[in-house]
Amino acid sequence: MASLKLGSNSEAFHREGQSWRCNSGLQSDVTIEIGEMSFHLHKFPLLSRSGLLEKMMGESIFRDGFSCILQLNQLPGGATGFELIAKFCYGVKIELTSMNVVSLRCAAEYLQMTEEYGEGNMISQTESFLDDVFGNWTDTIKALETCEEVLPFAEELGIVSRCINSLAIKACSDQFLFNWPVAGGQDAGKREFWNGISAAGPSAKQLPVSNDWWYGDVSFLSLPLYKRLIRAVESGGMKPENIVGALVFYAKKYIPQMNRQSSFKNPTAGSTISIPSESDQGALLEEIVDLLPNEKGVIHSRFLLRLLRTAMALQTSQNCRDNLEKRIGLQLEQASLEDLLIPNMGFSVETSYDIDCFQRILEHFMAAENQQASSSVSPCIVEEGGSGQLMEGETAATSLSSLTMVANLVDSYLAEVAPDVNLKLPKFQALTAPVPDYARPISDGIYRAIDIYLKAHPWLTDSEREQICRTMNIQKLSLDASTHAAQNERLPLRVIVQVLFFEQLRLRTSISGWLFVSDNLEDGVAAAAHDPNSLLALSKSDGGGGGEGDVRDRVNELEKESRRMKGDIHKLVKTRRSWNIF
Repeated sequence: MASLKLGSNSEAFHREGQSWRCNSGLQSDVTIEIGEMSFHLHKFPLLSRSGLLEKMMGESIFRDGFSCILQLNQLPGGATGFELIAKFCYGVKIELTSMNVVSLRCAAEYLQMTEEYGEGNMISQTESFLDDVFGNWTDTIKALETCEEVLPFAEELGIVSRCINSLAIKACSDQFLFNWPVAGGQDAGKREFWNGISAAGPSAKQLPVSNDWWYGDVSFLSLPLYKRLIRAVESGGMKPENIVGALVFYAKKYIPQMNRQSSFKNPTAGSTISIPSESDQGALLEEIVDLLPNEKGVIHSRFLLRLLRTAMALQTSQNCRDNLEKRIGLQLEQASLEDLLIPNMGFSVETSYDIDCFQRILEHFMAAENQQASSSVSPCIVEEGGSGQLMEGETAATSLSSLTMVANLVDSYLAEVAPDVNLKLPKFQALTAPVPDYARPISDGIYRAIDIYLKAHPWLTDSEREQICRTMNIQKLSLDASTHAAQNERLPLRVIVQVLFFEQLRLRTSISGWLFVSDNLEDGVAAAAHDPNSLLALSKSDGGGGGEGDVRDRVNELEKESRRMKGDIHKLVKTRRSWNIF
């Protein structure tokens, strides 16, 4: 730690209870009172260093024509600071450190200890030492922390801004770019850099340092000073990812709920840091949300969702929660199902999970997607030699990929909340409506969610069952899902018939395709009878022959499957009609 020794005289004061007295034995002619502490001193040493004390003594009324009493209750640093000031005036040895230089600088300004009242006065001494302090990371941190005690004076003198700017420059710089040594005696074979990294000798190997080296150091700052530092490093060009890392560290340190169900190490473990009240934690969380960078993707969705859960628990402002929901919605494709299952914390709890919150997040995502789609040219139009169209195509592909990921996420979410008996049909439909049909390559996910919902809500009418089934595209069901749906008694008859119809249509398409291949094979064999070269090419492409027989067998199998499905449809319709009798 940097230090500077001033004065040469030995200790000239002693304390008696709440009073300080000189050891010289001379009678005191001035008493300085600061709070409950009093200093019994002499005029001349004080007059020679302080313009304010000179003025106050000139205006004061001397008791018995000899001594006076002066009140300095507004002095920055209080009695502790004045003790050092008094010793400096008497030439007694004192030591300037990063822990006392700020209060002494403010006290010196208050007492008008300029060069007019003696060369090397306290103002010039503390200013010179502050320059040394700003050259060292650790000392600057300590000096900034002590600014809290004399904040109005430190602000007026620009000490706070200088500390913050010094820290911001160092945090944004290469950790080994500067090698300013810490003030004070050090081993000649060792160097300690401004950020506390030590190197043994000038040729010592410099170990790599991660970008989070400064997070813990600045986390001890109060929120107002911390905010100013974050703004300063942001203006200094620090990467948004590093700013987010610092904010995550700070949030976890002072908001215990941010560490629950977390895979990260709890930075407050084993520490003696006092935890703020819940109202203070809520205010802190709102400030952290305001400080988060706006760039998409620099903040992991898991952390944003943890912030949202904590904001709900701490009952932060609606603007704070809306901000978080919008941020999550803009990168919803990065979220996981587990993180999106937010418990319902409302007073009128109906469903187990906060489905309204998820719906708002989904709407934010779709609004951003629609805005992006409307502001870009159709990716289907591509001109030769145009690189811009390629970028548009890539953007459209990325957007479609995000939509597909979100569609799968919605289907999985619906499957999780579907068993809730309090989930109303309109709410279920409202969650499926925003996602367009083209975002789902297959409909198996939404079918599974619908089946779970129908099982948990057996009282739904046929009309309501048909309504919920309209949210899925039956033509996109896989073969396994179609087979299950055709035998699912929870589905309406109309839906089952549609499933069987589209499955039969799919079979017909397959049969037509195989017949087309078969016809081509027959034409090829006929042509080969007149052209030996064609026959050789045909046998090579077919892998040695036998292709025509395989095609015929496959066509026969598909025709049998088609007849079986027709029979199933007939039996199903007949069975359902017989149910109507009862």
